[in-house]
Order: sequence, then structure tokens, then C-alpha cells
Amino acid sequence: MVIKILMLVLFFAVMLTIGFICRKNATDVNGFVLGGRSVGPWVTAFAYGTSYFSAVIFVGYAGQFGWKYGIAATWVGIGNALIGSFLAWRILGRRTRIMTQHLDSATMPQFFQARFGSPALKIAASVITFIFLIPYTASLYNGLSRLFGMAFNIDYSICVIVMAVLTGIYVIAGGYMATAINDFIQGLIMLGGIVAVIVAVLKGHGGFIGSLDELARVSDETVSTTPGIFASFFGPDPLNLLGVVILTSLGTWGLPQMVQKFYAIKSEKSISRGTLISTIFAFIVAGGCYFLGGFGRLISGQIDVAKEGFDAIIPTMLGNLPDVLIAIVVVLVLSASMSTLSSLVLTSSSTLTLDLLKGHVIKKMDEKKQLIIMRALIVVFIAISVVIAIIQYKQNVTFIAQLMGVSWGALAGAFLAPFLYGLYWKKTTKASVWCSFLFSSIVMLANMFFRGHFPKLLQSPINAGAFCMIAGLIIVPVVSLFTKKPDKALVEDAFACYTEKVSVPQYEALSDDAEESK
Repeated sequence: MVIKILMLVLFFAVMLTIGFICRKNATDVNGFVLGGRSVGPWVTAFAYGTSYFSAVIFVGYAGQFGWKYGIAATWVGIGNALIGSFLAWRILGRRTRIMTQHLDSATMPQFFQARFGSPALKIAASVITFIFLIPYTASLYNGLSRLFGMAFNIDYSICVIVMAVLTGIYVIAGGYMATAINDFIQGLIMLGGIVAVIVAVLKGHGGFIGSLDELARVSDETVSTTPGIFASFFGPDPLNLLGVVILTSLGTWGLPQMVQKFYAIKSEKSISRGTLISTIFAFIVAGGCYFLGGFGRLISGQIDVAKEGFDAIIPTMLGNLPDVLIAIVVVLVLSASMSTLSSLVLTSSSTLTLDLLKGHVIKKMDEKKQLIIMRALIVVFIAISVVIAIIQYKQNVTFIAQLMGVSWGALAGAFLAPFLYGLYWKKTTKASVWCSFLFSSIVMLANMFFRGHFPKLLQSPINAGAFCMIAGLIIVPVVSLFTKKPDKALVEDAFACYTEKVSVPQYEALSDDAEESK
């Protein structure tokens, strides 16, 4: 217990210290929200990765999908690395950085207003962001509480409040830069922690080969009658597994708190290096989490999933580890959760302040007032999410994965296609953006309240969210072809940033002029 407490005290001390050190970088809106658009590759890549993976992944998704699909759940982590990290950086990174700076947009709603010439789109996007980030935030607390309960036997409400207060302090003090630097440190903890935990858990079952052999002997006729199905390549249900891969991988392309990381990239070199670093980080952390979860059925004799729920699987697997490793796990998941929480509250507060209140509710808002309101809204947003998290836990409303599925499905379904086409396709219309916003928001709200009326495959919020994302990629171009064309001058101005001439060193780009090379 002494080791666990000391590690937590050290962890919290470092986080708070960084927050106060970074106060000098948060004296204006650009610094507070984007770190002055001067963040390097390592910090940006780790900020992206730690915002991506949280207690939702480690406790909720790894436990639930590892139990359902066995070792095949590792495909989710591979998809997160290749689609959610590598392709996201390659396809969105450079264009997002260039166009958002050109349009002077610090948030995703601001991008929609500037790109499509519609203040109403900005307001709608900010409302969607605020509403659907709340259930995601609540799910972070729930996952963390399971591990704190196992390690310290502390009441859930205390865990939630302590985590929220400490995260709020360093975000309010240092803004984006404090969040990003803390994310880097937290990312290092996550990398080392997940490797140590996997080795320890598998060692207790005879190593990798012994664990795989034991998993191959597990059977569950309610799932499949095929022998060794949980140790197979694609598991017992490849179609639903594909839905999980799509939601958790492609979803990052449309999440405001993820895409906003690209706004702050410092340079071209940072994008190239950040792509590689982020991909490797995702392979180790996401791949490791789902790989570990795939062996969840090895402790089936120690847990009643029907009674305790999927969220208890990972904590039960870790319950017999040495105290030092349990302390590492607690700090690991705390790191993942606090990094994601800080990103969510910063995104929500900046979106509400800059996109909803400024110029609409409060007509005159200077920079100092914007910073005060953003910091106040961080407190409000954290307080709301804490209350919802406690109510959700006390009444046992739903599982972690379902909360995240609703949030990701609505946000990514609404924003992914309009944002992607907005960066690449000049013919994207304002009407098509509205259709994408409304379609995904309505579908996911209906899934939340009237799930039983959906087709069986779409009753899962995971599959419904994946469906919304794919549907948006079809809706936007189809609607754009049959609706009023965008203003040509507006579009040409937005895309002019891509053709602007810049000078780079010769080792980055060779000259096309033969005479110049002599």
C-alpha cells in the first residue's frame, strides 16, 4: 500500500508542477487552445495517442471484446494503429494543419463555419460536441474506479472527484501545452506499463504458448461450438468484430479532441516523425490492451460476467499481480484516463466559448474574457461529467463500451465525412454537411433510447456508430451532387492555401530546374 500511495503522490506532483510551469504558454487564446501551433512531433504524437486510449480501452473495450472474440480482439488494436493512427496522420495531418491555419480556425466548429460560410454550422457542431462528449467523459471515470477499487478499496465517488479536480487544475493552469507535455509523460508510463502487465499475466499461465493452449481449450456453446474458437485468427464473430475495428479506428478521424491535435503541429518534419511515433505507440498500447483482453476467459472461474459485467474482467485478471505491478497498472490507467479527460474538457470548453458564446450570447468578448470563460467552463464541464458518472454508476445504467459507442458514433458519424471532404473536395456543399450532422445525431440518440426497435445488427451502439460513419461518407457526396453548389470564391479562397509557394531546404525537395542544379 505504501508503494502504491507513493507512486500516486509522485505522479500527481509531476502533473501539477507541469501545469503551473506551462502557465506562461497559456496567456492568450492561441496559446491556451493550441499551444501557439508550435508543438513538436514527439509531444504531438503522444498527445494524440494518449487522448485516443484511456480506461475505456484498457478496462471496458479490452475486457468486453477480449471476452467476446478471444485473441482475435487483437485485430482491433492493429486497426487502431493502421487506420486510427497511421492513415489519420497521413491523410488528415498536413491538410488539417495548413487549412485550419489559413482559415484561422482553432476548433472544428470554427472550421465548418469558415470552410462552408455558415455560422449556423458552427453553432450546431459546438452543440453536438458538448452533448456527446459528456457520456464519453463519464465512461472514463467508471473504468478508472474499477481499478482503484481493486487496488485501494476506495469509494468510487472519491476516485472520481480526486481525478477530476487534479486534471482540472493542470488544464486550467497550463492549457494545451500542459496537457500535451503531461500526455508525453503519461504515454511513456503507458508504454512501459502495458508491456510489464502482459508479461506478468501470461507468465502466470505458462507463458504465451501455455496461455494460448489454455485459451484454445476454453469452450462456450452459447457463442460457438467450434473447438478452440477463442484462440483462432478471426474469432467466433468476425462481422461484429469488424464493426468494432471500424468504430474505434475510423472514428478518430472525426473526433474534435483528436483532430485538433493536428492544428498544433509545428512543421512538416513534425508531421512525418509524428506519423511514425503515433503508429508505433498505438501498436504497443492498443495492440497490447486487446491482446491482454483476449486471454480474459482464462479467469472465467474467478468471475461471473453475467452478474459483475464485462468491466470487471481486466481488474480481476490483474488482482493477483504483485503490489508493485498493481501500482504500475493503476498509474498506467490513471495516466490514460487523465490525458483523455484533459483533452475532452479542453475541447469542450474552447468549443463552447469560441463557437457558441463569442459573438452570439456575449457580443463583445476580448481575449482576457475568453480565457476566463474557457477556464470556468472547464470547471463546469468536469462537474457535470462527475455527477453523471456517479449517477450512472449508482444506478448501473450501462457498460463503459456502450457509453463510448454512443459518443464516438454520434461525433465521428456527424463530423468525419464533412471534415474529410471539406479538406479534399471543392464541391462539398453546406446542405450535405447538415445532412451528415442530423443523420448521425438522430440515429445515435434513437439507438440510446429506442435500441430494441433497431435491426439486430444495429442494436449495438458500436455497430450503429460504425454504420453512421460509413453512411456519412456516402451521404455527403451524394447530397452534394443534388444541392446548391458552394460559393466559388469561398471555396477557392479556402483551397488557395494548398497552392501557396513555400521555400524548403534542398534535402527536403529537389529543384525541377536543371540549370539551378548546376
